[in-house]
Amino acid sequence: MKRAELLAHLSNHGCRLEREGSRHSIWINPATGDIQAVLRHREIKKFTAKSICRKLTVAEPPGA
Repeated sequence: MKRAELLAHLSNHGCRLEREGSRHSIWINPATGDIQAVLRHREIKKFTAKSICRKLTVAEPPGA
Protein backbone atom coordinates (compact mmCIF):
# COMPACT_ATOMS: atom_id res chain seq x y z
CA MET A 1 0.00 0.00 0.00
CA LYS A 2 1.22 3.51 -0.67
CA ARG A 3 2.52 5.46 2.30
CA ALA A 4 0.33 8.44 1.41
CA GLU A 5 -2.78 6.23 1.54
CA LEU A 6 -1.85 4.96 4.99
CA LEU A 7 -1.16 8.45 6.32
CA ALA A 8 -4.49 9.70 4.94
CA HIS A 9 -6.24 6.76 6.61
CA LEU A 10 -4.59 7.55 9.94
CA SER A 11 -5.51 11.24 9.66
CA ASN A 12 -9.12 10.39 8.83
CA HIS A 13 -9.32 8.32 12.01
CA GLY A 14 -8.10 11.13 14.28
CA CYS A 15 -4.39 10.33 14.42
CA ARG A 16 -1.83 13.07 13.93
CA LEU A 17 1.84 13.43 13.20
CA GLU A 18 3.68 13.94 16.48
CA ARG A 19 7.20 14.51 15.07
CA GLU A 20 9.66 13.42 12.43
CA GLY A 21 12.39 11.06 13.54
CA SER A 22 15.59 10.37 11.63
CA ARG A 23 14.11 7.47 9.64
CA HIS A 24 10.51 7.28 10.79
CA SER A 25 7.52 9.55 11.30
CA ILE A 26 6.03 9.30 14.78
CA TRP A 27 2.21 9.23 14.81
CA ILE A 28 -0.08 9.47 17.84
CA ASN A 29 -3.72 8.67 18.46
CA PRO A 30 -4.75 11.47 20.88
CA ALA A 31 -7.91 9.60 21.92
CA THR A 32 -5.95 6.63 23.29
CA GLY A 33 -2.44 8.04 23.71
CA ASP A 34 -0.99 5.27 21.53
CA ILE A 35 2.21 6.13 19.67
CA GLN A 36 3.64 4.33 16.63
CA ALA A 37 6.50 4.84 14.18
CA VAL A 38 5.65 4.84 10.47
CA LEU A 39 8.34 3.98 7.93
CA ARG A 40 9.27 6.49 5.25
CA HIS A 41 9.20 3.99 2.38
CA ARG A 42 7.00 4.73 -0.64
CA GLU A 43 5.40 1.31 -0.35
CA ILE A 44 4.46 -0.18 2.99
CA LYS A 45 3.66 -3.88 3.12
CA LYS A 46 0.05 -4.75 3.93
CA PHE A 47 1.08 -6.68 7.04
CA THR A 48 3.02 -3.67 8.32
CA ALA A 49 0.14 -1.27 7.59
CA LYS A 50 -2.27 -3.52 9.52
CA SER A 51 0.16 -3.70 12.42
CA ILE A 52 0.55 0.09 12.56
CA CYS A 53 -3.23 0.54 12.59
CA ARG A 54 -3.69 -2.09 15.30
CA LYS A 55 -1.08 -0.44 17.51
CA LEU A 56 -2.77 2.96 17.06
CA THR A 57 -6.20 1.40 17.76
CA VAL A 58 -7.54 2.33 14.32
CA ALA A 59 -9.59 0.25 11.87
CA GLU A 60 -7.58 -1.61 9.23
CA PRO A 61 -7.15 0.37 6.01
CA PRO A 62 -9.11 -0.72 2.94
CA GLY A 63 -7.03 -2.80 0.59
CA ALA A 64 -4.69 -4.03 3.32
